[in-house]
Amino acid sequence: MKIVTEKRPATGRSMVVTNHPAASAAAASMLAEGGTAIDAAVAGLLALTVAEPMMVGMFGGGMFHMRGADGTHTVLDGQSIAPAAAHATMYTPAKPDDPLVIEAVDKANTLGALSVAVPGNLLAWAAALEREGRFSLADVMQPAIRLAKRGFLATPYLSECAATAGEDLLLDPGIAALFMPGGEPVKPGTRVINGALAETMETIAKEGPGALHGGSIGASACAEIAARGGIVTNADLAGHSMIPREAVRGTYRGFEIVLPPPPSAAGVHVVQMMNLLEGFDVGAMGFGSVEDLHLKAEALRMAFADRAAATADPAFVPVPVAKLISKEYAAQRRAEFDPARSRAWPAGVTPGEAHTTHLTVADAEGRIVVATHTINSLFGARFLLKETGLIPNNYMALFNPRPGLANSIAPGKRVTTSMSPMIILKDGKPWAALGLPGGLRIFGSAFQAAISLIDHGMSVQEAVEAPRIWTQGGPLEVERGFPEAISDALAAKGHVVQRVPHVGGGMCAIRFMEDGMMEGAACWRADGTPIGLAGGLARAGVRFFPDAPR
Repeated sequence: MKIVTEKRPATGRSMVVTNHPAASAAAASMLAEGGTAIDAAVAGLLALTVAEPMMVGMFGGGMFHMRGADGTHTVLDGQSIAPAAAHATMYTPAKPDDPLVIEAVDKANTLGALSVAVPGNLLAWAAALEREGRFSLADVMQPAIRLAKRGFLATPYLSECAATAGEDLLLDPGIAALFMPGGEPVKPGTRVINGALAETMETIAKEGPGALHGGSIGASACAEIAARGGIVTNADLAGHSMIPREAVRGTYRGFEIVLPPPPSAAGVHVVQMMNLLEGFDVGAMGFGSVEDLHLKAEALRMAFADRAAATADPAFVPVPVAKLISKEYAAQRRAEFDPARSRAWPAGVTPGEAHTTHLTVADAEGRIVVATHTINSLFGARFLLKETGLIPNNYMALFNPRPGLANSIAPGKRVTTSMSPMIILKDGKPWAALGLPGGLRIFGSAFQAAISLIDHGMSVQEAVEAPRIWTQGGPLEVERGFPEAISDALAAKGHVVQRVPHVGGGMCAIRFMEDGMMEGAACWRADGTPIGLAGGLARAGVRFFPDAPR
């Protein structure tokens, strides 16, 4: 199947790919001024909190996967946690008999103040700068502050997102004024200014992350959340901490795949699925064939069954990482695969054995950042903290409202996500780096992109834009980029097919070439924009020609 791309890649010896052009410019400016990939990534993420406000913010959480100049990998876990007052039965399941549905009655875990968890994004970003940044937090915040003060132009994508969430946004005058002015979605080209957020950022630039985590900004935010019925306190903010974690590693056809560990579900389950596929000649099947998609769909079903059973915050649940990523476990599960028919996959392990944004950045000195951060749903909890201009997350939606499960609610427990900031190595050297937003659909989409690059020989632009599928055990979502005949053939194998306009969000990826050049690509599912820094400094010894040497 031929992939027809809509966007074009960028090339350079340093590369930035984010899901908004203003954020890509902010990140690229850090590289141009002599900063590292870490400086660029944090500047880009902060700019995204302004220009992609429906996706990410300082009152959210995420995973910051960085490869240092010395080749070491570290995952800075800035995930959100359940507040100290949270408990396993604080919500009533909306559909108690459907295990795939974790929404609560009255949307209590997805909408409004009771859905807000304790954020950790800013803690991870500040920690990253301390490790391998050359600039201060105040320095890298300047592009974001300018965007918030001067405003940015709303894109059609932002307008569409506002339309999707519009009914809920209209319940809060503050957020409606920004994104539903006059009761209608903000029109593309409208300048969006959030002066309160600019002031908040200026305070944090002066005082550091403590301004939010236990300081005046946090106190103001928590007072507003409490007034709306929420339970996050300033003590929760002050007590939260970033955790550096060791990445999960797997191998696939001579490549090494490096991903975040639990509480992210990505690492163990992407490696698990790739181990399963390693026993098949996927390249010979051809991208988009019935055989190719049936195999990937069954791998997804298997992975989600194990995810529901055993993947959660490792401080609360012993996650069987070694078994899940083992070749032996993959061989056992592969023997259960039926090439002719879809099946219901029970979990093979037990405990004890969101709308998001993403960026990918690399500098010429060997540092790489793949970072996925979020406020969970579109516009998070869907209200604005008027004094600070912050949009709170609704991360409590990712816990299961039923007690007694791996992902049930407990005070201080980190949320489990599908974030998949992935780095692929070949012979120990970076070969590709990628990630994307998209809630539960993230790690399945990242997995498919990696297979497209390795098995199907796609270019990085083709891989990020190629059509996708997704299932967590129920219906099989199939992007409309696949022919209807393929959907019909999958249905004949027992899949309940739903044709959808897109699966997951905008992917940001970089391919590393043998000559030191990089190719960056973003896809049509978001406002993604790659910026490469090529060229370089003047040749040694060069002077301005008309001036005589002295």
